[in-house]
Amino acid sequence: MIRSLAGRVIIVCLAVAGISALVAGLVLFRLVSTTSLDVTRRVLADQADVLSAQLFETNGAVTGRRRVVDILEGQGISVVSVSQRGVVLGEASAVAAAEQADAVDGGTVSKTVETAGRTYLVEARDAPRGSFALVLRPSSDRSTIRRLVGNILLALGIGLLVAAAAGVVFGRLLARPLRRTAQVAHTMREGRRDLRVPVEGPREVADVAGSVNSLADALQRSEARQRDFLLSVSHELRTPLTAVRGFAESLADGVVTGPQAAEAGRTISHESQRLERLVGDLLDLARLSADDFRLDLTSVDLSGVLRETADVWSARCSREGVEFRLINAEHPVFVHTDPRRLRQALDGLMENALRVTPSGRPIVLAQPAGRVLQVRDGGPGLSDEDYRVAFDRGALHRRYQGIRPVGTGLGLAIVHGLVTRMGGTIEAGPAPEGGACFTITLPG
Repeated sequence: MIRSLAGRVIIVCLAVAGISALVAGLVLFRLVSTTSLDVTRRVLADQADVLSAQLFETNGAVTGRRRVVDILEGQGISVVSVSQRGVVLGEASAVAAAEQADAVDGGTVSKTVETAGRTYLVEARDAPRGSFALVLRPSSDRSTIRRLVGNILLALGIGLLVAAAAGVVFGRLLARPLRRTAQVAHTMREGRRDLRVPVEGPREVADVAGSVNSLADALQRSEARQRDFLLSVSHELRTPLTAVRGFAESLADGVVTGPQAAEAGRTISHESQRLERLVGDLLDLARLSADDFRLDLTSVDLSGVLRETADVWSARCSREGVEFRLINAEHPVFVHTDPRRLRQALDGLMENALRVTPSGRPIVLAQPAGRVLQVRDGGPGLSDEDYRVAFDRGALHRRYQGIRPVGTGLGLAIVHGLVTRMGGTIEAGPAPEGGACFTITLPG
């Protein structure tokens, strides 16, 4: 029961009720004891005042004085008489208490004293021909104490029963939405994504339910994207595999011979290169998701990286009839990054730009600010919606397959993963040259 939320609620309710009853009982016991002592003191003082008034009215010759003393003693009050000569008469313990309270020297005295480990209330007054003191030992009636303790225990028991009942009710009410949430989570683990949790109950419980629903939505979207991506990849794999297999069978069967054999060999080589690129991109994506992805961080001059990139891609652009421009910073800018991974990201952006840029249009590799790099092209560009999903795996591949030249659909996702791993950011937007602009911002 301790491991369940309902059980813990019950235990907490019982603990709170028990502690509250005990504290209330102790306070009540102390309050009753103090109040009882105050009331007894006031009653004793009133009796002393009445007796003193009677003595003064009758000049000390109170009729039935013995009877008054007997009545007082019957109430547990000892009477100590002090004559004008200082003779003290009374019970020994009462006389000792009166002397300790300085009540045998005359005058009005109202004190509480401790004598021989006992507590006494002393009220002394003047009287004709001397004085007197009334001495009372407050009652410590065990039956009264037992009744008081019994009432406290009864209240404690009733409080614990009420707390247990309340704990059971509240525990079940609180645990019910959590149990529903756990059931939905179990069904999600088994593969279902169509169930949702009612968002109800206390705020914290409702937050848990909302988080589980958000997780289910995210999983549903992610799995849908994965299915689409896998279908796309399988299609991309099947196309070159079919070509490789068909031409290989033609060569093996002797159907293709002579000059046609060389053309078949070139087709097989081209399609195998496509397969190699696709498999390589898939491996790069897998490595980017791994915890042990390696980065060799060092101080890098961005101008040097751009010049190396420009040396390679200017020649490739020239062969394709595309104009290449390099816009470099005037002064060296050093950042702490991995030069090999940065070059890999720039190569991926340049390859993507060269694929869609027609002959005669420009591609720009620029460094517009210190830690900012850009790859801009003069191609057809993208729509606003495409820019938002440009780095999703296969999103642009599915959108433009059959419309314009496309790659494996993984290049921009790999670039995004590389830049993110290096601690930078990458954004996609329109370029002044009319096509797309991809902006990399590296950390300092």
